[in-house]
Amino acid sequence: MANGGSFQPDITVAALVLHEGRFLMVEEQVRGACVLNQPAGHVEPGESLLEAVVRETLEETGWKVLPTGVVGVYQWSDPDDGNRAYLRFVLAAEALGHDADRVLDAGIVRALWLSPGEMRDSASPPRSPLVLAAVADFLSGQRLPLSVLRTP
Repeated sequence: MANGGSFQPDITVAALVLHEGRFLMVEEQVRGACVLNQPAGHVEPGESLLEAVVRETLEETGWKVLPTGVVGVYQWSDPDDGNRAYLRFVLAAEALGHDADRVLDAGIVRALWLSPGEMRDSASPPRSPLVLAAVADFLSGQRLPLSVLRTP
């Protein structure tokens, strides 16, 4: 390793929830800027990837979801922080219901539904290149069954 240490990326999940041609997205504050992201976050100790994506989506949007497939696994290093790298599991999910009164996580400005074109044209840029890449993969039909995620 270049830094002499061990490489340990952050393990994160993101939900791709499509309803009536629009994806569930969040605008969030990151380093003082408003950016677009899928509902996403870190996997907590003892939590499965499926549990994490359901929890993160609820916490960030108020939407309860049911994971339906694996869109992809993405590796990315943050160019603004050379010591941070991410291994992101993106899961397709179905919207089950919304709690409009739920207080959203700190840093979340709002949850919204956007078409791919609206994402590209938004004044808020994507949080990382993975955001639009996952949408493109989803729209191309890329899916694996949830059974590829194995938890002993």
